[in-house]
Amino acid sequence: MLFFVLSSLSFLILLSKSLSPKPLPSWVHEVRLLLSLFWRELACLLVFGDSVARTSTEMSSKKRSLVKVENVEESDELSILDLPELALECILGKLPPSGLCSMAGVCSSLRERCRSNYLWERHMKKKWGQVIGRAAYREWQWFIASRGELGVLDGGKSKGWLGSFSCMWPISWLRSKINGVSKPTSSFPVDSIMSWYLSLESGKFWFPAQVYNREHGHVGFMLSCYDAELSYDCRTDTFHARYPPHGRRTMVIEEGVQWERIRPPPVDTPAHNLHISDCLSDLRPGDHIEIQWRRNKEFPYGWWYGVVGHLESCDGNEHLCRCHNSDTVMLEFNQYTHGSRWRRTAINRKDHREEGNESVGFYAGIRKLQSKEEISMWKRLWPKEVLE
Repeated sequence: MLFFVLSSLSFLILLSKSLSPKPLPSWVHEVRLLLSLFWRELACLLVFGDSVARTSTEMSSKKRSLVKVENVEESDELSILDLPELALECILGKLPPSGLCSMAGVCSSLRERCRSNYLWERHMKKKWGQVIGRAAYREWQWFIASRGELGVLDGGKSKGWLGSFSCMWPISWLRSKINGVSKPTSSFPVDSIMSWYLSLESGKFWFPAQVYNREHGHVGFMLSCYDAELSYDCRTDTFHARYPPHGRRTMVIEEGVQWERIRPPPVDTPAHNLHISDCLSDLRPGDHIEIQWRRNKEFPYGWWYGVVGHLESCDGNEHLCRCHNSDTVMLEFNQYTHGSRWRRTAINRKDHREEGNESVGFYAGIRKLQSKEEISMWKRLWPKEVLE
């Protein structure tokens, strides 16, 4: 039936071209192009199909000569889709991201399976789980919402005569042929985990996180962690960090940031806002803490590592110490030398907000470190020399 329709169209176009002196409408040229593609593909199919048929016949005759099977119908060769559901799921689950992307181009059935959130969630956690947090997820949701559509990236429904042939040929294949592209563009839902993974991998998506010892470990930022926007560089397996401008400084971009220097923001407090401390009543000497600090009011806060120390009136005897009963909490930053103005500072346990001045900077919100991993990370970053 399709052969008859296309043959009729070819005859009508040739007849109209020979009889009509007027220029032909644009749709005629489009149909003519479609017919040309059809006849070319049909010729390839006939030649290739005849070769396959001969090969299949020869192989079947050889098999029959070697093995005699009675009362069994011949069947087509098995494909991966003929495997049991659990076996197929197991195979796809062991593929790396590159393998899933390749397998998704085999057929429509595998495309849907290989792009499922279930398969990509494991890869997402394995590679990006240590640097992606709630802030990055919120930024991703805003990013995909700003793109205007959550469908396929290739666009909406086809219009006109081209859409009527979509039941015979994939519309992406027709577009690629008309536009002179050798392969159709692969599209997938932009709100999928696969899309998020590939956007991170390509470096197109800048996500919020925090960087330890910013600006290649500049001495002024030792044992601190600052907010930044990060972009992955797959060539070096490192990140570009973009620090927001503050004061008179312009935006700073640091390249070559290693994975181990990155963490998700532990709290949702923006860099210029005071974090409300909820641990002040529990602080005791020896506790590990992070405290917000900034050089002046124009700067954003960074998180700085310290420990809770003893008051000057206490000799440090654990059996006689009563520092935890005092309204004053002494914080120590032992990376600085004795006598440094940044070595120690005192805060009020009951009424702590932002404290400090332009000389020593401003101390703000405190969070008590409960995780051994967090504490060990700060110790790994300890400077080789005592800071002034």
